[in-house]
Amino acid sequence: MASRLITPALEERLKSYPLYSQDGKGKDAVCVAIFFIGHVRWFVLEGQPEGNDTTLFTIVCGLHETEYGYTSVKEMESVKVDGSKYGVDEIFQVEQLDGFKPVKLKSIPDEDLQAFLHNME
Repeated sequence: MASRLITPALEERLKSYPLYSQDGKGKDAVCVAIFFIGHVRWFVLEGQPEGNDTTLFTIVCGLHETEYGYTSVKEMESVKVDGSKYGVDEIFQVEQLDGFKPVKLKSIPDEDLQAFLHNME
């Protein structure tokens, strides 16, 4: 069920990390992908197809609060920000961080993510 965000490689990777598979692992959970738009980042921990969509369990940083949550890939793919409102002639969409290799959350050098994980201890 490849899509713009769920590439065949990520779809295969998620088979090892279905929903609830990393429950309770905290900062030792493996981040399997990172999505972003502007300064908002989704650290993907788990995911699985549900109907014609994929549900991801993520930590999202860069919004009002950093939090765990479930995310619909179809909803993420529908997000578009008109850059002309900010003086840029471009439409921005949620993208996957190219070249990211799965790693434990505690190894990701993201200040917001690490602060969130520290507060969860």
